[in-house]
Amino acid sequence: MTNNQALPSPTHILAGKLCRDYFITPQGEPVLDVLGGNLTYAAVGLKIWDSEQPIGLLSRVGIDYPQLWLDDLAQKGFDIRGVNVLPEPLDVRNFYVYTDKVTRVTGNPIAYFSRLGLPLPKALLGYKDSPRALDNRTSLAQGSLRRADLPEPYTGAIAVHICPIDYMTHSLMPAVFRQEGLTTVTLDPNPGYMNANFWNDVPTILTGLTAFIPAEEDIRNLFEGRSDDLWEMAEAVAAYGCEFVVIKRGERGQLLYDAASKTRWEVPAYPAGLVNLTGVGDAFCGGFLAGYRHTYDPVEGMLYGNISAAIVSEGSGAFFALDVLPGLARARLDSLRQAIRKL
Repeated sequence: MTNNQALPSPTHILAGKLCRDYFITPQGEPVLDVLGGNLTYAAVGLKIWDSEQPIGLLSRVGIDYPQLWLDDLAQKGFDIRGVNVLPEPLDVRNFYVYTDKVTRVTGNPIAYFSRLGLPLPKALLGYKDSPRALDNRTSLAQGSLRRADLPEPYTGAIAVHICPIDYMTHSLMPAVFRQEGLTTVTLDPNPGYMNANFWNDVPTILTGLTAFIPAEEDIRNLFEGRSDDLWEMAEAVAAYGCEFVVIKRGERGQLLYDAASKTRWEVPAYPAGLVNLTGVGDAFCGGFLAGYRHTYDPVEGMLYGNISAAIVSEGSGAFFALDVLPGLARARLDSLRQAIRKL
């Protein structure tokens, strides 16, 4: 584990992936080897609202992960005692391409760099993309989180959000957090198990969650051949013991289903000046956790998340959103509140 030993114990934990991002912008410009990963953007989405609150990061990286980036996270006020640096390398490269401002694709980097007339960067040699690969049901991967990764200072936290990691992490860690007394557990599912092959496995993840926060594409994949009604899907998911289901719909905003009251809510996406979509869904989840913990109202959580996503989308770089004008998020929140619809 890396350390910020002088920090107080975090009240909020975010668990997820720290990556090394390589991508091509809509203008055809390559951006190589920059800090990325869903954990980074979820953390920023939360910190937009809780700048003074200790936020603990929980992840696994290899000995080859840039220490400078971990230092940057610590300097931004994040607690990195839960970043477990393994004694061996761990491949956390992540390559993607924006064909336009709103369309992100993955694939073989050789083809994309060739199309641009550029040589393949050495750092991407041997990179394999497997976007449709299924998660493993029975074995922990090198990057899977486990109980031993949770440092003692984190056990006093009250809330956690779990980013997309893998099925094994998501089936094991929510119970670990609840056993440690965390009363709020939210989770964004991994696409590797959001499909019909895992239909009978997903319920074990849902039981006891405060909020399940899938992207529309992922929940549609899970229900393929069973339903094409998003509200029907949300009700079915909630029936397994999840308090709230929030479906992220990109530029169409979000849907919220409250299981206890059986109420349905919709909010449009805040009209942001879109620059870069990287991490917006993760930033939403971080913002949702902040809003829910502030108010214990999932509708407010959805609004906070919506604004976090909008701010992150308006610039490039993992930390862009932490440098916006103080008060901007709160002003936008008040504006967006007028657009909520109860259905």
